[in-house]
Amino acid sequence: MVGTLSAGERVLLVDAKQRRYLLKLVAGAEFHTHAGILAHDAVIGGCEGDTVATSTGRAFLVLRPTLAEVVLKMPRGAQVIYPKDLGAILMAADIGPGQRVLEAGVGSGALSMAVLRTGASVVGYELRQDFAQRARVNVEAMLGSGADYRVELRDVTAGIDEVGLDRILLDMPEPWRVLPHAAEAMRPGGIVLAYLPTVNQTAQLRAALDEGPYDLAETVEVLHRTWHVTPRSVRPDHRMVGHTGFLTTARLVSRAR
Repeated sequence: MVGTLSAGERVLLVDAKQRRYLLKLVAGAEFHTHAGILAHDAVIGGCEGDTVATSTGRAFLVLRPTLAEVVLKMPRGAQVIYPKDLGAILMAADIGPGQRVLEAGVGSGALSMAVLRTGASVVGYELRQDFAQRARVNVEAMLGSGADYRVELRDVTAGIDEVGLDRILLDMPEPWRVLPHAAEAMRPGGIVLAYLPTVNQTAQLRAALDEGPYDLAETVEVLHRTWHVTPRSVRPDHRMVGHTGFLTTARLVSRAR
């Protein structure tokens, strides 16, 4: 990752208006844009932070993309979990190195990437083959082929084969149907986390968690507001990333209190 930029890498191009373009470098290829044509070869061999010019003389800043930028710009099938929620999920579920994590509903692989980068291993259960394949491709493009990642075409509500799991992450419409299976597949003290868009779903999940064997249930949502900062004006931006989903966590215990 360090050193000069090479063919096969993904880079982020940023124009004068801060518009961002995710690009995989291919020797001899060209990037066609409203600002002119940019030869990939003008980027290959350069360094992060370089400025390169198009055929019309317009400049692009070249950087390696952050995970958040990849998530928002990468090819997708399903809607991705936003970066503001990815960070909260890692903290709420206490994801860390060496943990064994089951993710049900892998979508386009955004959450998988975030979890794998902590050093955890991930097995994904996904109903749709196109989503599963998209997640595999996106994860490999971001993290390489060595990631400890496996996706199976499975219905998690029909059962979980894995045992001794540390964490179970559910991005699906009816996570309460997984709770009995999760109780058998997770170690005591493990954390289950569900990501849901509506309060009605969340209320039904919380009612199911109250039946045990789970405790310490908690639900939060994350709101993200950026600020406009110039020498003459400091104020909140007119737009913000408001509600995207509710994050509900609970711990697996021997019995409910």
